Amino acid sequence: MMKVLKSIRSFATDEDGAQVLEYALIIAVLSVALVLTLKPLVNSGYFGTFLARLGACLTTATCI
Repeated sequence: MMKVLKSIRSFATDEDGAQVLEYALIIAVLSVALVLTLKPLVNSGYFGTFLARLGACLTTATCI
């Protein structure tokens, strides 16, 4: 029983998972900011056309 309690106490005080969570949150925030920043670029002009053609090539067998 003491071994189980010691394992639970060790798990509760371990901080390695906290660093992974912090990095995951930073990546999530940066990803959202990147998507919001690039959205106007994608929806207009040549880049939007390029992405549409790329998407068509990936989903169908014919590429133009």
